[in-house]
Amino acid sequence: YERRQELSVYDEFSSGYEELLQIPLQPLKDNLDNATYEIFEKDPIKYKQYEEAVYQILLDRGSPVPGGDPVRQIVMVVGAGRGPLVRASLNASARSKVPVKVYAVEKNECALIILRNLIKDRYFSDVTIIDSDMRSWEPPEKADILVSELLGSFSDNELSPECLDGAQRLLKSDGLSVPCEYTSYLAPISSRKLYNNVSKQSPEAPNEDSFHMGYVVRLHNVYVFDKIKECFVFKHPNKDKIIDNSRHVALQFDAETDTVLHGFAGYFDAKLYRDVYISTHPDTHSKDMFSWFPMYFPVKEPVLLRKGEKIALDFWRVVDDTKVWYEWCVTQPSPQPIHNSRGVTYWIGLFS
Repeated sequence: YERRQELSVYDEFSSGYEELLQIPLQPLKDNLDNATYEIFEKDPIKYKQYEEAVYQILLDRGSPVPGGDPVRQIVMVVGAGRGPLVRASLNASARSKVPVKVYAVEKNECALIILRNLIKDRYFSDVTIIDSDMRSWEPPEKADILVSELLGSFSDNELSPECLDGAQRLLKSDGLSVPCEYTSYLAPISSRKLYNNVSKQSPEAPNEDSFHMGYVVRLHNVYVFDKIKECFVFKHPNKDKIIDNSRHVALQFDAETDTVLHGFAGYFDAKLYRDVYISTHPDTHSKDMFSWFPMYFPVKEPVLLRKGEKIALDFWRVVDDTKVWYEWCVTQPSPQPIHNSRGVTYWIGLFS
């Protein structure tokens, strides 16, 4: 008899999702339902990290001078959902003893019903609910802290940059955003199982179109055969004179052994404040956090590689007036066509 090792919280939650391809959420375009909210709200780590970030900011901004009172801080939770970030902000206020006034900005009626009930039942105090898109709401006052959880499995794939750039006018000139920075990463992978699963996708993305999409997937039977490399970085508030969230990166990888390239795994990390982070990067993964699985960007034609051979990848984030999409192309050792050119198969909508 041999005792089986106890599963981690992450492994227990993800059991049964191994190599299951999921179409990424589009919460800006489509309203989430209660079942989806409930799954994410069970994450034991994410909201603790958010609470810690807000707590540290409140200590830095609101702590009283000797003989004075704490300075009340205006907190705006944009994309408040059913209230977990509101609760985290209120908990941070209680811990720091710095009073806050919270605005909970949300456009999803399903979530708004829950928020209103929380206030009616007095679970939340000094919280004002705003039924509006964060990008168009005109606030009665500016915020000290802008709190959001708009990140996707590849950091920016749920349009956090576009949302927060549109909402940063809500901040005071010295206001802070939580998160303040996030980075996406890519790594080459070999996985016949994943490749076969993409090949069998139907009817939503039949035949070859299924190779022109990115998928959320719990990576399991996967060989990552070179170091994970940085892809795109976004910072908030965005101080650029001309804001442009389109991106391009050219990456080069080496085959550590004879293998086959079936695509690329995508990860992210996010700096909430100072040394408070959340991460899906395998080297820094937030222990027991399960809100995000990695992304998988497939290649239509597997690439046979010999040890030491180089792989060159061009990866784009493309933005127009109504949508955002990714394009990717392997150019070495043998050139391939651009995947998802012009966003013909998959794109993320900027409007509902």
